[in-house]
Amino acid sequence: MNKVSVVAIILAAGSFSACVTKKKYRELESRNKNIMSDMGAASAKLIECDREKIEALARLRAMEEQNVYLKKNSDDLINNVGNLTTLTSKGASNLEKSLESIKEKDVRITRLQDALTKKDSVTLAIVTSLKSSLGNVNDQDIEINVEKGVVFVSIADKLLFQSGSYTVQDAAKTVLGKVATVVKAKPDFEIMVEGHTDNVPVSKGSLLLDNWDLSVKRATAIVRVL
Repeated sequence: MNKVSVVAIILAAGSFSACVTKKKYRELESRNKNIMSDMGAASAKLIECDREKIEALARLRAMEEQNVYLKKNSDDLINNVGNLTTLTSKGASNLEKSLESIKEKDVRITRLQDALTKKDSVTLAIVTSLKSSLGNVNDQDIEINVEKGVVFVSIADKLLFQSGSYTVQDAAKTVLGKVATVVKAKPDFEIMVEGHTDNVPVSKGSLLLDNWDLSVKRATAIVRVL
């Protein structure tokens, strides 16, 4: 089943034929190129955010391992102190430095954990809100999933467009309106819309160049509704 995703919305379907002036077509073509450029930039930023999260998790694991090592060294120093009648000034200094290093790393670990937890909580809140708002929509027409911290809303093509058309159907506008209400409540979240079609060629004589052109126009139509 072809779908439409919001943060990424996946659209699907066939082909459409319409007549517009050459000037209007050039405007649409220029607008499409701008949209594709924006989509490319958004995709790159999404990949970069995912990479940063992976790196943050790696740093977190490394600091946790180092923290365990430092705590073990600290315990060993304390045990050695118990076997000595006096603690040399150098040993005391090393112990103090070890304890201070542990405290600093504990603070950094806590901050990283809080940041990751906050992001996951916001993602979960969006998913919950979307499922609540779209609860009356047929389960076969819409799916909500989370992959690597990204929320995907997939809407069936039959709910969005007629075959070959990039005009959003009235029934779909109601659903998209509910999605827009949820995502607009989270201004810090970025939204990316992707349009897709099946492999049926566009009609001869159509102003559409190909299915790729149709998919871009469908994505543009969804963005305007949102």
